[in-house]
Amino acid sequence: MSDGIKVDARVEIPRDELVVRATRAGGPGGQHVNTSSTRIELLWNPTTSRALDDAERARVEQKLVARRDAEGFVRIVASEHRSQRRNRTEAEARLAEVVRRALVVPKRRVRTRVPRRAVEQRLAEKKAHGDRKRSRRLPNDE
Repeated sequence: MSDGIKVDARVEIPRDELVVRATRAGGPGGQHVNTSSTRIELLWNPTTSRALDDAERARVEQKLVARRDAEGFVRIVASEHRSQRRNRTEAEARLAEVVRRALVVPKRRVRTRVPRRAVEQRLAEKKAHGDRKRSRRLPNDE
């Protein structure tokens, strides 16, 4: 078993780079929710991460700029479950998904031209449509 969060086939975030905080969660749960710290905050700094090379780091930093705090940490919060372990697993899965999406390099768009035949056909159809409407008019309407 590896000691990191698997992002994709190549990238794995080491767990020692993560800052994990457990706090009290709000929401349903009765008295249990008032006594247990099950909400998980997961913090990860892509700037200092060993998991990324320079190109990947630049891409992640640019894509996740809105999710980063003043110190540069990406913050993921999970509080859906009553179990701290399940919330931690959920937060790690979300971090992996966020980083996976940030690493995707979009395909370059290949610009294409509209074929001359298509342009001529469209103009011919417009002309025919206009002629059809013109033929429906009464002779004194012009």
